[in-house]
Amino acid sequence: MQWVACPPISAGSNPRKAHIVKFHPTPLHGAYTIELEKRGDDRGFFARFFCQKEFEAAGVPMSVVQINNSLSAKAGTLRGMHYQLAPAAEIKVVRCIRGALYDAIVDLRPDSPTFGKWFGVELTAENRTMIFVPQGFAHGLMTLTDDTEAFYLVNAFYAPEQERGLRFDDPRFGIEWPRQPVEVSPKDSSWPDFDPVFHGIEALRGLT
Repeated sequence: MQWVACPPISAGSNPRKAHIVKFHPTPLHGAYTIELEKRGDDRGFFARFFCQKEFEAAGVPMSVVQINNSLSAKAGTLRGMHYQLAPAAEIKVVRCIRGALYDAIVDLRPDSPTFGKWFGVELTAENRTMIFVPQGFAHGLMTLTDDTEAFYLVNAFYAPEQERGLRFDDPRFGIEWPRQPVEVSPKDSSWPDFDPVFHGIEALRGLT
């Protein structure tokens, strides 16, 4: 799955400031890919990565409390599928700043119309596309090149006691990764098959 045929949501109503950040709806309720509006000249370009006011204007308010950076040395490294339960449920905005990766999300909110469905998109340093991952979504990525770096904006502090994860190959969700992973941490490869109790699904109710 890639883009859906929906018009972008502009951040701001002033014509001179419209489309500074463009939010494109994905097939999953409340999740977006984000396109940056580049304004350039012979020196290069300028683009806004994040503005709290513009996110609020687009109906996806977010305050940032952590900024994380991951480097994966090998192509085929898989990280995920991670999430946190309420009250530490996270919103993430993810961008690839070096190399290329395939980013996947799963809607785990039991009262969402897209509960249990997944979506994936390719993020690269060149396309500068980002993905907005709402609270109640599991998130993971697979690197497509060596020495790939990902950059995350997060709205909640890391809370180990609230951390949960889906196994990347859980048959309940059937995520279609672009290749077989070559590196997966013991922690990520040992998550049990989906179980609503273990995975704390009721704690994700009300996040839509």
